[in-house]
Amino acid sequence: MPMNDYELSQGFQEVLRLSKVNENQTVAILKSHYSNERTIKAAMNAALCLGAKVFILELPAFNHPMAMGNDMTAYCGDTALTGNIAAQRALETADLIVDTMMLLHSPEQEQILKTGTRILLAVEPPEVLVRMLPTIEDKIRVKKAEEQLKVAKSMHVTSKAGTDFYAPLGQYPAVTEYGFSDEPGRWDHWPSGFLFTWPNENQAEGILNIDVGDILLPFKMYVREKITLEVSKGFITKIYGGFEAEYLSDYMRYFDDPEVYGISHIGWGLQPRAQWTAMGLYDKNDGMCMDARAFHGNFLFSTGPNTEVGGSRKTPCHMDIPLRKCTVLLDDTIVVEDGVPIES
Repeated sequence: MPMNDYELSQGFQEVLRLSKVNENQTVAILKSHYSNERTIKAAMNAALCLGAKVFILELPAFNHPMAMGNDMTAYCGDTALTGNIAAQRALETADLIVDTMMLLHSPEQEQILKTGTRILLAVEPPEVLVRMLPTIEDKIRVKKAEEQLKVAKSMHVTSKAGTDFYAPLGQYPAVTEYGFSDEPGRWDHWPSGFLFTWPNENQAEGILNIDVGDILLPFKMYVREKITLEVSKGFITKIYGGFEAEYLSDYMRYFDDPEVYGISHIGWGLQPRAQWTAMGLYDKNDGMCMDARAFHGNFLFSTGPNTEVGGSRKTPCHMDIPLRKCTVLLDDTIVVEDGVPIES
């Protein structure tokens, strides 16, 4: 149902309050021509209501010649901020940036975060933002799971669909997303509610079976036939199945980069207000489909870049693939059983 502007502004006030915005803070709103104007207005009004100083920085749209489609995750690395030092320095003066443009996976974002500036990405439709308005309870739930993930030495994922995937852990940190940015140098995404880490380099092994009803992002497509991925030494070595396997294989091959096949972040969803079914009710150009990434109990794995945690894979193709009905073990402890999180 359509969201009224008052409710959206109230929601923004709550998220900025959780992000520790007050009268001593400066908020920058980063936008481009494709940003949702209602989101920009709500962010501005909310920051002013909290007494903060606010400015808007608008950058021209950027489209890499190899990018396909309008999804903001379909090409990673370069953004409209690339090479624009003056704009980057302006953003670094803010305490919090509300990103309605999408800087994720860019070196500029990492440089900004190192200054202590916080970033909150908000690119979903207003109705999705308010339905998944973050809470302190969301943070507590995700942080409790993080305590298990950050000390685990391995992750083992199985499913009745045939997934049997094993990843040694420990080389890279655990990362949380709970929907607000409340610590210096923190990036988060409203809405969200999940956590993840990366396998040790060149060590993930096994089979990942994408079953009927699982989701391929950025295609924003529910799978209608099983796709099998064989993983060896941290990389997808074979993709097979029917038409959809061929489609996925051809898309990844298009980038002509062996690193697109690397297994990137792996983790699970912990947001009970996110819905597996929601993607089917929106146009493909509506946001990033965070419901699919965050719904309660999914196993989310990705492919491609890992530079945001100090890895060396700077590659433009990034797939996020949430699987349903998986069992996830950290060492010998079950944290998700047949798609249901086991909360500690």
